[in-house]
Order: sequence, then structure tokens, then C-alpha cells
Amino acid sequence: MGTFYMTILAGNPDGGDLTPVNALVDTGASDSMLPCSLLERLQIEPFQRRICKMSDGRKEEYGRAIVSIGIGDLRLPCPALMGPDDTYLLGAITLEIFDLSVDPLEQGLIERVRIARPF
Repeated sequence: MGTFYMTILAGNPDGGDLTPVNALVDTGASDSMLPCSLLERLQIEPFQRRICKMSDGRKEEYGRAIVSIGIGDLRLPCPALMGPDDTYLLGAITLEIFDLSVDPLEQGLIERVRIARPF
């Protein structure tokens, strides 16, 4: 589907200010990832450890935490991996939580179209 950058907000789900960050939107990534240093500054602690397979085949272990993510006017708690200092990534799980899809032509996010059929 492609990748592009967009500004999102990140903060502690218990309250406080949200910090704007420029994140890479990557539909090929399952999890969102934000710098461990940012999440520690926001007083966010991991609730578990995850082993992740990287695109080059390496396996890395990261802490996983709940972060308040803001996209547009909506703020929702989302899981995010605690990664290296230069990594700001918005992955597929966060997009699902926000009910968003990627518009590859406009390189933006759009509301996901829901199709329902009666039983």
C-alpha cells in the first residue's frame, strides 16, 4: 500500500499534554512504534515485552505500552512498541483501532468503508 509521513499526537493515557510527532505511516508494519525515550519522558511504562521480526529478518525484543494517540480530532489508547530514538511509526493495529484506511493516491488517511450484509 505504500508509506508516507504524517503528524500525530502521543501522550500518557492517564492524562496530560500530547506531543506532536512526525510518524511514518506503514501498512506493512503491524505495531506502531515510538521512541523509548519519548515514552519514558511521558511516564509511560511497558506492560509486556514482544519479540518482533524485522523486515530484514532480524528478531528484536521491545517493550509494549499503551499510549494515547491523537489523529485528527480523535484521541484513543493504542498499544505501541518502545523503540529506538529515531523511530516514529504508525502501524496497522493503530489504523484499525481508529477505523482508518490508507489512501495511496493522496497519501493520507480516510475513514474505512464498512460493508454489512444482512443474515
